[in-house]
Amino acid sequence: MQDNFATRNKYPEFIFESYKIDRDANGIHAHYVYKLGEFTFEPTADVPIACIRNEWINDDFLDELFFNFGIINAINYYKLSLAPKFTIKCGQLDSIQKDFFKKLFYNGLGELMYRNNALMDYASFMTIEAPEPAEKKQFYFDDNFHGNLITIGGGKDSIVSLEALKGMHDQNYCMQFNRNLYPQNRAAIDEVHYAGYGLDRICNFNLEIDKQVLNLNQQGFYNGHVPFSGMLAFACTIMAYLNNLQYVVVSNEASANEGNIAGTTINHQYSKSYEFEKDFETYQQAYLCNKIHYFSLLRCMNEFQIVQKFTKFPGYLNIFRSCNVGTKTNSWCANCAKCLYVYIMLLPFVGRERLMGIFGRDLLDDESLFQIFHGLINPDTTKPFECVGTRDEINYSIMLAIQNETQAGNPLPKLLEWYRTNYKPTIQSDVVNYYNAEHNIPEPYLRALMAL
Repeated sequence: MQDNFATRNKYPEFIFESYKIDRDANGIHAHYVYKLGEFTFEPTADVPIACIRNEWINDDFLDELFFNFGIINAINYYKLSLAPKFTIKCGQLDSIQKDFFKKLFYNGLGELMYRNNALMDYASFMTIEAPEPAEKKQFYFDDNFHGNLITIGGGKDSIVSLEALKGMHDQNYCMQFNRNLYPQNRAAIDEVHYAGYGLDRICNFNLEIDKQVLNLNQQGFYNGHVPFSGMLAFACTIMAYLNNLQYVVVSNEASANEGNIAGTTINHQYSKSYEFEKDFETYQQAYLCNKIHYFSLLRCMNEFQIVQKFTKFPGYLNIFRSCNVGTKTNSWCANCAKCLYVYIMLLPFVGRERLMGIFGRDLLDDESLFQIFHGLINPDTTKPFECVGTRDEINYSIMLAIQNETQAGNPLPKLLEWYRTNYKPTIQSDVVNYYNAEHNIPEPYLRALMAL
């Protein structure tokens, strides 16, 4: 693989120039200014007034929260050149903070660098230049933080979290990112309502991307995946503070720790990994609000186990959506790795007829999906760059589905017939009885999950 650093060399410095926070009768509005060579980007972020329940907002701390969000939000524009120098002119960072953001940018952009033939080592990736604070900022908070902010994306994982924490219903608020900007994506709001939450229990954080990015992508600037869940984590801290909530509850499973390319650290799901979760919680406690805690409720489980719990609530089957291609149309595209993966994982529990009704056809009878299928099952290939489970889980689900179909006397669809005839997987873990002890789940929440 050849290096491709032409854009990086032409645009060697990315600048976080300034930001401004306004509060009015409609809510809180943030305006950011980033610069890359001759280009200036001015994205905005908004929190509607209906989503602000904290009556005692510290303006200095609010400014600090939006400054930190501005750094991670910059990744949407920094990625265009992967500049070796990231200059921050509008705030201060100490060396630990710089190391935190450098690690997040490097690992969060690993897939983008790989797919743009621009891989580089960590040392030469970037330097972050910002004034060092004379002393560490200290913010003091009372103990008036209670309840949960549960992130909702429209997929099965957040549904399991909603159902597991239904005993805390009166303490729960649901976090939605960019709901107002993508009203076609009904899945997230539909599942929130189905779980019994009204609009008064929804927190919206809206981010508007500078549209110049789309034009520059077409002109040959770097383009690709960014660590969205990292941006979400910072946005959730803002929303938790604005609503006096103690816990930010995300729904990332143990399977997110597995990378895409053997022998490398490249992981499409890096900002969903336990490594990021630990790093962010440490950063949160040291530099943001030590009364707010960030953890994944599903970290102790694998995807197979999550699907088992999800299918206990069949009313969600026609509501949930996980397809990135179909996000803006609230649909399954039925042609991507995510759709095929979800189809495979549900098959042992839901059955082909019901799945065909959800996806529009039998995806495992479509030979055009063979390469995607092969990438999902074979550890010697590049794992599809999607939020999918481990090869062990996928292969176990396939074998269970084949067993079910065979016992029922049903002919196998083409991809399953090929698998039965030609592929003999080696499963190295106990998929059914799996338990990941590396998690930060508070004991009452763990008990609620296990009781589901």
